[in-house]
Amino acid sequence: GTTYVPKLVSLPTAAPKPRKRRPLDPEGTVLVTGGTGSLGMLVARHLVTAHGVRHLLLAGRRGPDAPGARELVAELSASGARVAVHACDVADRTALAGLLDAVPDAHPLTGVVHTAGVLDDGVVTALTTDRLRSVLRPKADAALALHDLTLGHDLAVFALFSSVAGTFGSAGQANYAAANCALDALARHRGRLGLAGTSIVWGPWRQSDGMMAHLGDADRERMARSGFAPLGPQEGLALFDAAVAGDEPVVVAIRPAPSAPRGGEPAAKRLPA
Repeated sequence: GTTYVPKLVSLPTAAPKPRKRRPLDPEGTVLVTGGTGSLGMLVARHLVTAHGVRHLLLAGRRGPDAPGARELVAELSASGARVAVHACDVADRTALAGLLDAVPDAHPLTGVVHTAGVLDDGVVTALTTDRLRSVLRPKADAALALHDLTLGHDLAVFALFSSVAGTFGSAGQANYAAANCALDALARHRGRLGLAGTSIVWGPWRQSDGMMAHLGDADRERMARSGFAPLGPQEGLALFDAAVAGDEPVVVAIRPAPSAPRGGEPAAKRLPA
């Protein structure tokens, strides 16, 4: 028989291709899960300022009580956007169905950006069923729920925030890697169905911008050994735009650190995550 293995191929950036997917309708509603987290808020601002989105639905575990949520709503409202923030467990299909049913017909759901996720790192022998579920539920289970419950919607964007942990592996993150591999598989599945679907496999975002503020010393050390230079907000958002505009179901969005190849130099010489 024949064995096939995947490999990474660089996407050309010198001459951008014409947009293959239709743009977001300003009159449609975009749902951002993890919408009150650092990445979710960054994406929400970008959708309003760069994509002209005027109707946002932000779902997060703490809803409007999350730090910065009310300030974000005020900021985006001043820009002319209508922003609703809800506390919702997106993996709970009943709760998600209720959230989607509340989207007004005048501004139908046209986009989904799934940024939610949690970490619970540990070696394989220390993983329990509960520790697996705690990571799979907000990322993989929620993504499947979003897929199933939005099949009746005409979506221009269905973006899943994946991680290099699932592509390159990451010590102590078997559960997180599995969850992200599920996102990649779902994006490919949607592509075969002719539906919008992009899994963006992110490298680290720059810590100074708050993306990694929740990580402990061990997490930062692991990221420093990865060999990837951290992405700044504008660089990451430009990669987001390129990914959702194209037709590749899975896009790895990284900036390799030339002086810090994976598994190479001591962590002290690498760029911090």
